[in-house]
Amino acid sequence: MALSREEREGFLAEPHVAALGVAAGDDRGPLVVPIWYAYEPGGLPWVLTGAGSRKMKLIRAAGRFSLMVQRTEPTTRYVSVEGPVAEVAEGSAGLHREMAGRYLSGAALDEFVAWAEVELADHIVVRMRPEHWLGTDLGAAG
Repeated sequence: MALSREEREGFLAEPHVAALGVAAGDDRGPLVVPIWYAYEPGGLPWVLTGAGSRKMKLIRAAGRFSLMVQRTEPTTRYVSVEGPVAEVAEGSAGLHREMAGRYLSGAALDEFVAWAEVELADHIVVRMRPEHWLGTDLGAAG
């Protein structure tokens, strides 16, 4: 059963690991990689990535990317969103904490943020302006 706008946005706002997809050029399929992301209903989904990473180079070249999240329990559900880059900005320790806080807590969160401040200092934030959505719950009663 197709999901309503509110259901799609609510599901995307949950802390899933997304598959990020971006065009990889002629004679290549898209680059598809797992990534943490953040989103609030009605807002702009965003990711953090290395400024010089292959993923970021491809996002800059394509000017757009996709995110897809899914679950299998209690029903199989997925949401995908695709759109142009709305903003690229410098990252910060605060953004690493905000992002990681969706997935980690307590000491694990503190340890990750301390590590990220050193090892992921070159990360930038990329925000997407959602244009195209798909969302289905394959087990929902119709």
